[in-house]
Amino acid sequence: MTQVPGSPHTPQDAQGDGGLPGCSRHPDRPTGVRCTRCEQPICPECMVSASVGFQCPSCVRTGSGTGHPPGAAAPRTLAGSTIAADPRLITKILLGLNAAVFIAVLLNGGETGWLLRRLDLVGLVEPWPSPPYGVAEGQWYRLLTAMFLHAQIAHFAFNMLSLWWLGPPLEAALGRLRYTALYLLAGLGGSALSYLLAAQNQPSLGASGAIFGLLGATAVLLRRLNYDMKPVLILLGLNLVFTFLWPNISWQAHIGGLVVGAAVAFGMVHAPRHRRTLVHVATCLAALLAIVALVWVRTLQLLG
Repeated sequence: MTQVPGSPHTPQDAQGDGGLPGCSRHPDRPTGVRCTRCEQPICPECMVSASVGFQCPSCVRTGSGTGHPPGAAAPRTLAGSTIAADPRLITKILLGLNAAVFIAVLLNGGETGWLLRRLDLVGLVEPWPSPPYGVAEGQWYRLLTAMFLHAQIAHFAFNMLSLWWLGPPLEAALGRLRYTALYLLAGLGGSALSYLLAAQNQPSLGASGAIFGLLGATAVLLRRLNYDMKPVLILLGLNLVFTFLWPNISWQAHIGGLVVGAAVAFGMVHAPRHRRTLVHVATCLAALLAIVALVWVRTLQLLG
């Protein structure tokens, strides 16, 4: 885009606290927020609330809500994805998948345990029907299917409410593909740590690992945008207290999901603009390799 000297979008070299760039209209004000259309830094005074993120006054004046100013780059999310018309689509799909599996379990009636045993996360389950099955026997799909199972209505309701609350802002900030990758990797991270550290024959299921991953990612995103961290830190603290004090909760899945979700989000929102895709792919691959390594180590322990 051609820059006109003195225009609102002239690049600024000002650096504020922590190396943050200066606002494009007020260079002396450091900010971590950028216009979702032209990607210029904007301070709180210049932020104009939009359907996704914030826009600068110039983009609001020169464009309609769906296009972008002539010569300007197409609008992008904070992580560099194209802005979707429905920033809740993937979240709705995930909610639908969880609900469908939960209903399928309920419809099994007396055979509920049969379905759960074939999809939850276990090591070696010798007391259950032969042949033995589980991740240790090569059924790695259980690391994924366990993320969509809930044995109780309260467990299901709490996780789905959390998903609906945490998911859309992250989906809007990261974009659909990156958000999907983060959710799945966080859930797999929770499954992997539960598989590694939990008792050998202890079944484990639920979307909680992925939900904790979204919570960790939210904290990383708010820190990146220089927003008030107190609400999310209080929420995270309360959830961790319940994790370790409430009975029958897999703390391993919660911690695994939290760590992976925060790590993947950090790589996505802090990647250099000119190498975003490369850094994002490398971050996801590194998380996936770490998950595979944990599962491999545990499998060797069980079968060795």
